[in-house]
Amino acid sequence: MRLFARVFGGMIEDATVGFLAGCSSKWHNARRGDAAMATISGSCLCGTVRYEVDPPFNMMINCHCSMCRKQHGSPFGTYVSAPIDRFRWVAGEDTIMSYQSSSEGMRYNCKVCGSVLPNMMPKWKLAVLPAGPLQGDLGITPQAHLFVGSMAPWYTITDSLPQHAEYPPEFATPGQVRPQVTPRPGITEGSCLCGEVAFEVTGEPVVMQSCHCSRCRRARGAAHATNIFYKTDQFRWTRGEELVADYKVPEAKYYGVAFCRKCGSALPRVSRERNIVVTPAGSLDTDPQGRSQRHIFTSYKAPWYEITDSVPRFPEGPPPA
Repeated sequence: MRLFARVFGGMIEDATVGFLAGCSSKWHNARRGDAAMATISGSCLCGTVRYEVDPPFNMMINCHCSMCRKQHGSPFGTYVSAPIDRFRWVAGEDTIMSYQSSSEGMRYNCKVCGSVLPNMMPKWKLAVLPAGPLQGDLGITPQAHLFVGSMAPWYTITDSLPQHAEYPPEFATPGQVRPQVTPRPGITEGSCLCGEVAFEVTGEPVVMQSCHCSRCRRARGAAHATNIFYKTDQFRWTRGEELVADYKVPEAKYYGVAFCRKCGSALPRVSRERNIVVTPAGSLDTDPQGRSQRHIFTSYKAPWYEITDSVPRFPEGPPPA
């Protein structure tokens, strides 16, 4: 039986009910039993949209397709699924924006802050949720990497999970072909998922780092945010600047995000008071020729995510420059 698995990013056109619902035993390996667990809650960055789900979850996967990277602004999106009758919206349904990313693929974000939101699949009685905003122990850990054939050139998988270029071969389902951008010397280009907003930067970045704080996990809907910092004079919008929405966390001194008003994708945030542009690495179309130099705020890391690379780690913020 086949279905449109728009859930993992709208990049998915067809998959298998068994894949999403966890019917095949190989996808149960990382699930820690079906005993009753406490309700899991999640929310967007601004807190306008809130939701709850009752575990256990059916499956958990990391998707590296370019659509997921653009929506989340991260190296990959991590998703869990559960029966739809165990999911409920608590607040903010009227502030959910939707974007049709393919003929049958839909993506959902908060209109206020741009955070990635859960996807309901009533036809298949499934709810699929971005794992990043979920609080507490989920009772499951990632089971595989999908679409590593589309993986960001600046990211390297260092764990031992199974890797699939697209879907696992038993599902015999191709992924969606996405346009490629031809690199230009000295210029790094990026864009949103719908393509209405684009930008470019020149020269070397100030720093590239992966942040595990709860704000970044809620903002990106992912295991962590990987951001590249440039000086403002290195950056320019090449189209669609009028579609860029900006949200600043009210109680934060600087923290905020930018996203496309049309598709919800994560975009660079220009911080003129600090003379920097915080660029979500997942929004890039070409290789920045750099790699993440450190993990920060690891004391707030998602309990289901294991850091397996050798990059320096800092339990709080980065060391003073």
